[in-house]
Amino acid sequence: MPVPLYQAKAEFFRTLGHPARIRVLELLQDGPRPVRELLAEIDIEASSLSQQLAVLRRTQLVTATRDGNTVVYALSTPDVSELLRAARNILTDMITDQGLLLDQLRADADGHDRATDAARPGTDRTLLA
Repeated sequence: MPVPLYQAKAEFFRTLGHPARIRVLELLQDGPRPVRELLAEIDIEASSLSQQLAVLRRTQLVTATRDGNTVVYALSTPDVSELLRAARNILTDMITDQGLLLDQLRADADGHDRATDAARPGTDRTLLA
């Protein structure tokens, strides 16, 4: 019996659920890179990077080619870059919305504080400003 599409999507997104994997994919957006360059850019142990690259290879998000003693990784499809761009756009919108909400909360709190201060007898608002 085939895996339902929603389950396949969940597995796909679980694959993206590790910061080192995301960082590798981001770095590969600029083109193929040897492992030593990836290791220099990502602050993890070589064995951990190797494990993360294996996961990305297994899920076919990256390809690996050997050039002598050097293994070079590349994105398997430009769609991976599009997905990372879409995620960045979504996060930007979420953060912007959160910033607007924070501004509204601060304005509401400021208005509430002024109303509370005005209701208190003997409050000198110039001292509070």
